[in-house]
Amino acid sequence: MADPKGFLSIPRRPLPRRPVRERVADWNEVHTGQELLPVVAAQADRCMDCGIPFCHSGCPLGNLIPEWNELAARGDWRAAGERLHATDNFPEFTGRLCPAPCESACVLGINADPVTIRDVEVAVADHAWAGGALPARPPERLSGRTVAVVGSGPAGLAAAQQLTRAGHTVTVYERADRVGGLLRYGIPEFKMEKRHLDRRIRQMREEGTRFRTGVRVGADLDAADLLRRSDAVVVAVGATDPRELPVPGRGLAGVHQAMEYLPLANRVCEGDFAVPPVTAEGRDVVIVGGGDTGADCLGTVLRQRAASVVQLDINPRPGGDRAEDEPWPVYPRVYRVSPAHEEARALALPHGTGPQGPGPGWAGPCGGADPGGPGHRGGAASGGEPSGADLPPPGAVGDVRVFSASTLRFEGDAVGRVRALHLAEAEPGSRRPRPGTERAVPVQLVLLALGFRGPERDGGLVEQLGLRFDARGTLARDAGFGAGTEGVFVAGDAGRGQSLVVWAIAEGRSAAAAVDRYLTGGTDLPAPVRPADRPLAV
Repeated sequence: MADPKGFLSIPRRPLPRRPVRERVADWNEVHTGQELLPVVAAQADRCMDCGIPFCHSGCPLGNLIPEWNELAARGDWRAAGERLHATDNFPEFTGRLCPAPCESACVLGINADPVTIRDVEVAVADHAWAGGALPARPPERLSGRTVAVVGSGPAGLAAAQQLTRAGHTVTVYERADRVGGLLRYGIPEFKMEKRHLDRRIRQMREEGTRFRTGVRVGADLDAADLLRRSDAVVVAVGATDPRELPVPGRGLAGVHQAMEYLPLANRVCEGDFAVPPVTAEGRDVVIVGGGDTGADCLGTVLRQRAASVVQLDINPRPGGDRAEDEPWPVYPRVYRVSPAHEEARALALPHGTGPQGPGPGWAGPCGGADPGGPGHRGGAASGGEPSGADLPPPGAVGDVRVFSASTLRFEGDAVGRVRALHLAEAEPGSRRPRPGTERAVPVQLVLLALGFRGPERDGGLVEQLGLRFDARGTLARDAGFGAGTEGVFVAGDAGRGQSLVVWAIAEGRSAAAAVDRYLTGGTDLPAPVRPADRPLAV
């Protein structure tokens, strides 16, 4: 421990976010960057180096958090990067996308503000890249064994990198036109710029991993034939079958699944479209779903110049503190304000005012602001906007979330486009609509962000590999990630169900160890989780 009293003398200081009106004018990441390494080092110095570091238990990867915190506090960024990469293949992903259950499990969080673990993590990772400390690591010798990985999300990429470095010849098959899965097309650019993903893919190619894009295993390529030509197959196709909202009017034009909408916005940033085929520009928007995907839709809607937006959550509004049935160190359900919610509050778009056209200073093409907007890159110079501490309280003007909201039906216009959403207050517990509370809100674009049921069932992959579904709707597997068919393994959300990026990477690493053991009779690869492991709970 660098400073035994650091947690007493140094207050928590999260990485600052760019001013709202500046960041909604472009598609760049919302945070200011990692240029203030002394500030990050001071935050790392708050780590108490606990005798029993529960942050390890909060993180499924088993990240050596106190170790790289101490090294960062001392300014030894290269050694910190080595310790960080000892347990995490892609810390620049997790440092940006993970909700940080490690911070909820931080011992300091029992009665004070926890360490800013995620900020330290991303700073260490970015510094390692900037300092040239992450060269490709091709294997010294090849095993002569071949492995096919189906899916290039975080689980598939982690499994592929581990197996390639172990000496196996690995080919990753991706049905989309680019590598990355939901990291590429599901995560908005303002949460993680795709240059970070592209950089890792280049590293993996240099190490020897092969990638084949635009290939639907089970349709374009027979999965059984792929298995015959490979010594092992890892199925890491994710849980991409979206939950539906079976209410009247669901088939109206203008009602879309979130994963129909978000990839189109990302494709604009990739240069595939000048404007997205489905856009929120000038429209009243309703987002149905209160989770992370809903927040991703919200940030995207704001950058597309929506006239107004409201987000519906069927759950009651969480409290500001841990509930008694969610004690430390579990990850609590508390009221949180994401960067997208902060933006919506600061912009304070009133819902139902009708199409108004783009507001000043809103996002233009990816990589920059609307050059013609009078508020271009305005930030504080254009009058400023509330910081996190200055934002209106929940329920005030600009708070776009409506809790305990049950969607009843959609109403269409004469040409079959959605024009209104009817909702009612949801009864606590049962979630049934409360009589007498129905109301309608005008809408021209509805985005359904209700989560995912599990892997997609069609496409031929399941039948051709002899896979089966368990009671939860995910692909069944044994304690060693085996799928029942000789040489076939399942990793990530396909077997676990919808989860976090850290769990996906942990599963990819563990499945790689299982494959390596299957191919060689033993393994030195780490296996941080088992298929039945679950997050900390009471």
